[in-house]
Amino acid sequence: MRTLRFHHTGEPLDVLRLEEAEPPHPAPGQIRVAVEVCTINPADLALCRGLYPGDLPRGIGLEVAGTVDAIGEDVTGVRLGDAVFGPAPFTGPTAGASDHAVLDTWFPRPPALTPAAAAALPMAVDTAQLGLDLLAVTPATTLLISGGGTTTGFAAVQLARLSGARVFTTAGPTHTEALRAIGAEVTPYGTGMAERVRELASGPVDVVLDVSPPDDATIPELLRTVTDPKHVLTISNLAAARELGARDAFTEGPLGHRYDVIEKCAQLAAEGRFGIPVARVISLTDWREAIELSQSQRPGGKVVLQVGGSEPV
Repeated sequence: MRTLRFHHTGEPLDVLRLEEAEPPHPAPGQIRVAVEVCTINPADLALCRGLYPGDLPRGIGLEVAGTVDAIGEDVTGVRLGDAVFGPAPFTGPTAGASDHAVLDTWFPRPPALTPAAAAALPMAVDTAQLGLDLLAVTPATTLLISGGGTTTGFAAVQLARLSGARVFTTAGPTHTEALRAIGAEVTPYGTGMAERVRELASGPVDVVLDVSPPDDATIPELLRTVTDPKHVLTISNLAAARELGARDAFTEGPLGHRYDVIEKCAQLAAEGRFGIPVARVISLTDWREAIELSQSQRPGGKVVLQVGGSEPV
């Protein structure tokens, strides 16, 4: 089968290769899917650069949608040919950017949800919900989401609005109207952001979730929107947060995956009530273009690789 992977670490465009490999076999508790699409995320690029070192070669593509074509022992509730999606393990010699991938965790893909829309959900929804959990967001919370135009930010805005919280967010022009349509109060990022947020909120906000691309100026500006540095939690600007007394999700440690929320969001997405923007769908053979778009840091949505399948993505 075709697979996109690396045999040594370094810059993704230097170390990745599209090559042939043996298809993986599902272990007990796993299924295997014929991959229709997978996503390319910053985490994939970090793996190429040495994040979570392990045996090589390693594959990339951490979210997939496809159809079940093999079932491991002790697996129930799924049949060959079922349409599913989920996070792909990344510790083996291949991952989701392959013709076939094994999954430890999967969700049924509603018929009304395209493969690309489904594959865009797991990491964004899971990361966003964990951030909201760490901040203990309730319907009474006034929340600022820094980076509402990122995929995790877009998920966080929707999840927070579903919880009843009042949501402010920073975003560029690409997603401003879409974010306003789901109930967020949007302001541009950049100089003067803190004053604009405090004006919208008539004072400081209760808490801040920062999912914006790394930028040295972000955390100092966000601290001006709250009354206590501990009211700011980041998943991206880690060094500045630690230096200035804000919180970061990696130091605090995960509370556990919120896979229950992913399945709920898939159903909402199938009904047109939830969604993660997809920037582009690019053929696996043009993987370098997908990597370059992901490395731009502001791709405008999920970058999706078309691997197989014949239905619209």
